[in-house]
Amino acid sequence: MTTPTSIPGLARTPEPPYYAVIFTSQRSTADAAGYAAMAERMATLAAQQPGYLGAESARDAHGLGITVSYWRSEADIAAWKAQAEHLEAQRLGHERWYAGFELRVARVERAYSMPARQLVDR
Repeated sequence: MTTPTSIPGLARTPEPPYYAVIFTSQRSTADAAGYAAMAERMATLAAQQPGYLGAESARDAHGLGITVSYWRSEADIAAWKAQAEHLEAQRLGHERWYAGFELRVARVERAYSMPARQLVDR
């Protein structure tokens, strides 16, 4: 049994099964114009889609990033992939913002968590 974590920035997912879309990308250094605004818009828009459960994202100083979004079903993932604004973001990503990427879809069968510990200053 999984227990939702209370760690800021981590998605609160339900009991499995559900799906994870893992998007690993290398940002291009050539053209960053508009990327941050589009990324923020896509995060907001994804959260409004049926079946969306949450997301976690990180990017290093060299432009390598991983975003994992969680979805209730494969049909929900397909609908998100085909959403009009998301299609435009994908096009711009291919043309301008990414040197390369990998996208993987996985069914989550088990999930475990550890509640956040309080850190004590000494």
